[in-house]
Amino acid sequence: MSKLSNKKFLATTVTAAAVAMAFAPVASADEVKFTDVGEKYSDAVNFLVGSGISKGLTDTQFGVSKNIDRVDAAVQVARALGFSEDGKYKSSGFTDVPARAKWAVDALVEAKIVNGKTNKSFGSYDDLTRDETSKILANAAKLPIDESVTKTKFTDVNPRFAKYVDALVKAGITNGQTETKYGSWYAVRRGELALFLDRAKEHFGFYDLTVMHTNDTHAYLETAPFRATAIKEVRAENENNILLDAGDVFSGDLYFNAFEGAADVEMMNYLGYDAMTFGNHEFDLGSSKDGHKSLTEFIKNAKFPLVSANVDFSKDPLFDGLQSKTYASSYKDGQIYNGVVLDVNGEKVGVFGLTTEETPTISSTGKVEFKNYIESAKASVKALQEQGVDKIVALTHLGLDDSLKFDNDLELAKQVEGIDVIVGGHTHSKISAPVVSKAFDAPTVIVTANEYGKLLGTLDVTFNKKGEVSVFAGEYLEMKAENFAADEGAVKLLAPYKAEVEAIKTQSTGTTAVAMLDGQRAGDTEGKSSVRFNETNLGNLMTDGMLAKAKVINKDTVIALQNGGGIRSSIDAGDITVGEVLKVMPFGNALAIIDLKGSEIKAALEHSVSQAPKENGAFLHVAGMKFEYDSSKEAGKRVTKVQVKVGPEYVALEDAKNYFVATNTFTAKGGDGYEMFKTAYNEGRVSEPGIVDYTSFIDYIKTLDKVDPKVEGRIVDVATPAAN
Repeated sequence: MSKLSNKKFLATTVTAAAVAMAFAPVASADEVKFTDVGEKYSDAVNFLVGSGISKGLTDTQFGVSKNIDRVDAAVQVARALGFSEDGKYKSSGFTDVPARAKWAVDALVEAKIVNGKTNKSFGSYDDLTRDETSKILANAAKLPIDESVTKTKFTDVNPRFAKYVDALVKAGITNGQTETKYGSWYAVRRGELALFLDRAKEHFGFYDLTVMHTNDTHAYLETAPFRATAIKEVRAENENNILLDAGDVFSGDLYFNAFEGAADVEMMNYLGYDAMTFGNHEFDLGSSKDGHKSLTEFIKNAKFPLVSANVDFSKDPLFDGLQSKTYASSYKDGQIYNGVVLDVNGEKVGVFGLTTEETPTISSTGKVEFKNYIESAKASVKALQEQGVDKIVALTHLGLDDSLKFDNDLELAKQVEGIDVIVGGHTHSKISAPVVSKAFDAPTVIVTANEYGKLLGTLDVTFNKKGEVSVFAGEYLEMKAENFAADEGAVKLLAPYKAEVEAIKTQSTGTTAVAMLDGQRAGDTEGKSSVRFNETNLGNLMTDGMLAKAKVINKDTVIALQNGGGIRSSIDAGDITVGEVLKVMPFGNALAIIDLKGSEIKAALEHSVSQAPKENGAFLHVAGMKFEYDSSKEAGKRVTKVQVKVGPEYVALEDAKNYFVATNTFTAKGGDGYEMFKTAYNEGRVSEPGIVDYTSFIDYIKTLDKVDPKVEGRIVDVATPAAN
């Protein structure tokens, strides 16, 4: 069973208000609702309206069942062919053509596509018949005409129109009304002409392309068999298709810990990816003993090219012979290019790559260098256009709306003309519909597909003869068993890797918990403890580990914060297994370090305890600090004392002083309502080393003589208990 929608709609409005201010859709299916357009006509009508070929009769009625007269049909055909209303065409001499349509009739007559009823009359307001339509479309589409054809299987076709009907049927543009009746003298309705033009559009220079895309999969391969089925179904329904990945295949799930990209590249080869760009996490192993060896093995084993126009590997000998700083139409799999020209059923589609310039600050890049993304993108567009490519995709790992201190997709679309589609990653953004930039005359459509292999993004794009996007539709397919059957080949491929990962989950971390590590919620226990409203030993252990890891990256980090909602389970006393750790922190949240003023930290603590003693996922566990609050006071005025640990001592938090604070990326981006963190993130005050929480936790507990954290009074509610 699958859930695939083949419906193409015009771009929907942008969901984020900040984005909508600068970026607006070409047109919106939600704004342009024709109540008389059913599923049969929806694709065709959207193509006509989105391409500027036709409009509705009113704001709510397209008029699918209304007969179309010859002059209005002429206007639609002329627009579909790209004739200009400002063009200079030889006068046809017809006296019954209204001024608004004279350009269209003149252009079609000059091009020998249509004739008048007489030398002086075009028959402008006569109904267009199906016979007449066959001649106009066959001529307009320049279909091969068999002059010997004088009859067809349709018994009602006039012999002089038979060759045109024959051509249209062979081209798949139309069929008869029945097996034996073409309906030759029937008037053509507006809905029917929309269908004819939509089916003939490739002959008018329009081109349909389906872009399937993933990003930030982070070695989460459990859903890959569902993805395999979805990809096969999309390919079966859409002849012109490509499959792209926007980076961060590395680091995250245990499949990476165990195989360092080997399992991922084998699966990607099976799925048939056409290109991939590098994410920042592809460089995570750079400081290891073997450096980027696993990355180079991934590249060499890839049965697709990798693209990045702003990354220079030349100073790292491990990449010798792997990078060609070109835009190649004849490319090799397992090589790195600035960009490649994909041949999609005879049509050229250019794909170039970009990787965030933030990478050296959040990963271990070593000798790999990064250049400015805007300059690299402009050079890429120019190079591809010089090769005659007018359909250009930027495959990016910049982030949809990441801090402009470095880069993001919205700014790329705003600054660089000539990009038709941006397929992005990095910020793990989940959007309900494509975002479209109208910074230039031709739009740029931006898509991204969340994270961890949860979704397969699909983008249907119609390009006009200039190579510009005229109509598009985006859909995000959820990779769930209820939506797609598991592909048997993918299941078989994954099986040996999965067996090893399952074994790892039952492995001991080599440590033992002296007592239960408390990750309970109040609803899980008869007691009053909850990670969502009070300090627990597990919360302390997690933040201690987070702080220790952050100090390795930034020695000036002094505080760590963990939202209680991110602690999902307890760990029993005794042997601590990898599986238990994964149950505690199943989200794969990564480390973030924020530069905050003391006043912002205090505001965060106020938000943390605003609902206490009620449970609240925003409740913060802390390390490197302790604080007191009074839950009997008004929310926002509860925190009474905050101290920061400096050496062995605790000193008062200073409102005007800046502190480096470690937390997870979910909280750092404003999750659980932390607007002060979101502000810092938007202002570029957050670094993201990309270290996953459960890996740093395991690393930390292995350094301890014994795992026996205590509740230390880091968080104290000083409210007077109610009298019994």
